[in-house]
Amino acid sequence: MADNILSVRGLTTEFSGGRGDVRVLDDLSFDVGRGRIVGLVGESGSGKSMTALSLMGLVPQPQGRVTARSILLDGTEISRLGPAGMRALRGRDIAMVFQEPMTSLNPVRKVWEQVGEPLAIHHGLGRRAIRARVLEMFEMVGIPDPKTRLDAYPHQLSGGLRQRAMIAMGLICEPKLLIADEPTTALDVTTQAQILRLMRELRDRVGTSIIMITHDLGIIAEMCDEVNVMYAGQIVEQADVFDLFEKPSHPYTRGLLASIPRATEPRAGRRMPSIPGMVPNLAKLPPGCRFSPRCAEAMPICRRPPDLATLDGGHVARCWLHAAPDTRPMGETA
Repeated sequence: MADNILSVRGLTTEFSGGRGDVRVLDDLSFDVGRGRIVGLVGESGSGKSMTALSLMGLVPQPQGRVTARSILLDGTEISRLGPAGMRALRGRDIAMVFQEPMTSLNPVRKVWEQVGEPLAIHHGLGRRAIRARVLEMFEMVGIPDPKTRLDAYPHQLSGGLRQRAMIAMGLICEPKLLIADEPTTALDVTTQAQILRLMRELRDRVGTSIIMITHDLGIIAEMCDEVNVMYAGQIVEQADVFDLFEKPSHPYTRGLLASIPRATEPRAGRRMPSIPGMVPNLAKLPPGCRFSPRCAEAMPICRRPPDLATLDGGHVARCWLHAAPDTRPMGETA
């Protein structure tokens, strides 16, 4: 625990609706080490962004309900904090870079005012001091001609510069943990590479731990130290990034890896590998293993929900393929 900046145990998020409660996150547990980059990867609808919103205390109330056995942020239990307590932490101890900066920035406020707002909230600084600090951050994140950009409005910046401004906002109070939700979405390849390099450099320079949320396994391979693979609101595999790519243990993870486009095109008439089907409707989940309807290795035992099984080196997978025979329900075999 001492080496973890974040320890999550039993995180569950539910939404109430006309057809009853829907559990969108189901008993998530994971750690983020100090100065480490931890990935959350999975298809759209797997629960990655909802995990971030739940940790940030941004799930809309009263429709949403977030519970956990424990969420420790640098030794402080934050799962019991109310809205006021979370507002005191957001931006100071835990910050987030949202997926689309154009919808996250106020179009009628100058960029420097928005980037520097956490300094006013958490440190009570005046406008002159805030402006000077924002200029330093713009230089740090590589915004060209930073003095001129201070007074720009969001629509006057390119997508890459807006994302750099969002990263500057997230880091301006030097938080202990930064959550980056698809930080390179809609950016061109060159700008994507620049943003990822910037985040690694800032991690090394500032020491901030990062949760990297993405559906792109290429980004996971390039950026992360550990990986959590999510499917239908659950973590189905946890591993060191090298182990995950060398020894993927869950059929879903193997399907994701097989679906990565290769440099060589498939022969004419042959389709690229893909995972059949779609992520299930969380209001109508299949019985047992949630991936079983799409899984080529499904067995009769998969009609029962599997637990997380620990493999060599702390590698973890939620799959009956890795359950010890004596842990299987009586009468059910592989």
